[in-house]
Amino acid sequence: MRRFGDKVALVVGGTSGIGNAAAHALAKEGAKVVIAGRRATLGEEAIARWRAEGLDALFVRADVRDGQSLSHLIETTVRHYGRLDLAVNNAGISGANSPIDDYPLDSWDEVLAVNLKGVWLSMKYEIPELIRSGGGAIVNVASDVGLAGAAFGISPYVASKHGVVGLTRAAALEYATQSIRINATCPGLTDTDMLTYAKENHSASLAHYIESHIPMQRAATPDEQASAILWLLSSESSFVTGSAVPVDGGILAR
Repeated sequence: MRRFGDKVALVVGGTSGIGNAAAHALAKEGAKVVIAGRRATLGEEAIARWRAEGLDALFVRADVRDGQSLSHLIETTVRHYGRLDLAVNNAGISGANSPIDDYPLDSWDEVLAVNLKGVWLSMKYEIPELIRSGGGAIVNVASDVGLAGAAFGISPYVASKHGVVGLTRAAALEYATQSIRINATCPGLTDTDMLTYAKENHSASLAHYIESHIPMQRAATPDEQASAILWLLSSESSFVTGSAVPVDGGILAR
């Protein structure tokens, strides 16, 4: 199945985790894929693996906090592949872990700069190219805590992901008549590097969380998150825009 055989896709935050899984899945389904991120070694290693599979992909180092960096990313994408049809905005950080009254200001600023401003800046530079290509689709990766609160000492992360959901809805309405669909996924606990770290350092509390909070009693795989992203990018979801889709094993159904 090659749903994206004539498409050029950009995955911001595509060097690892959910973004990497989505980029690989897009490439396997025929898209020409650009992955972007700050960690050049991870990005180049991923591209080398995918090219060995015969896939068409490119890595561009970019920092979502910097408008000039994102402008360069879009220019490089269009120069290399001629257009832009699809975008996934996945770059994000968790930040410090502390209650609000003790939360460090610099960590608050960093989380909001990457997780929220970074999505806004990414769309700012992506959307004009989607318009020039005659339309397209964007998926912003939010979180299940973008639809509900979380008392884990991660208030900036929660705030930023709520912001991503709101930004997604606003952008979807702004561009609904220009053949651009903009949606968000809201992943629950997913088996990425952050979960590996949690397993190594908080195994007992993590096991309790999974058992008591996730109805399916397991974490998602990155490929499961990627499948939801690809559906929202594809023509199969042609009448879906402005949605925030939970991919959380049932947490928000409680």
